Amino acid sequence: MTHPIQKIDEEWQALLRAKGAEPAAFQVTRHAATERPFTGRYEQHWAEGRYHCVCCGALLFQSHTKFDAGCGWPSFWQAEPGAIAEHVDRSHGMVRTETVCAQCGAHLGHVFEDGPAPTGLRYCMNSASLAFEPPTS
Repeated sequence: MTHPIQKIDEEWQALLRAKGAEPAAFQVTRHAATERPFTGRYEQHWAEGRYHCVCCGALLFQSHTKFDAGCGWPSFWQAEPGAIAEHVDRSHGMVRTETVCAQCGAHLGHVFEDGPAPTGLRYCMNSASLAFEPPTS
């Protein structure tokens, strides 16, 4: 699937370096790696604000949709409308639903149907794929 924002690996690497992204951000976002559970900078981050794609800056989640799923990764019960595309992921001997940024195709994590009301969804994201923005005053 093609996405509106396209870059080659070297361009993504340079962009992520310029943004001061986590060292694992390139492997997570462009090659579907996964950070270890309970290690990401946003796993226990509860400030008010918005979470964006670390690669292209697209708005993905509002902080009021974040919850503690106890899984070791930042979890949200709702994404911004149209922000996320989903793909079947058959890696590691499992069938899961992968989530990617709808704008640039960055791997974000997976979505599961074991989240809280009102959606019943758990968007289980890699911190390395996110950039947090506090509210503007």
